[in-house]
Amino acid sequence: MQCAIQDCLTKNGFNQDKCEHLVDALYECCQTFYKRNGDRASTVSCPKPDLLRLKLQQRKKQ
Repeated sequence: MQCAIQDCLTKNGFNQDKCEHLVDALYECCQTFYKRNGDRASTVSCPKPDLLRLKLQQRKKQ
């Protein structure tokens, strides 16, 4: 998924607006990861659980 985000950004001149759908998909995947494995789980692909929750909350307001 990270490669897809990077490819999208590169292809679109690093215009993040054109790649938001991929960022949303990553955050949803991360949310599922933490629900399954708990907040103490770690992965290099996802923000820490508290930051992820904040990001998801901010994105809902947009």
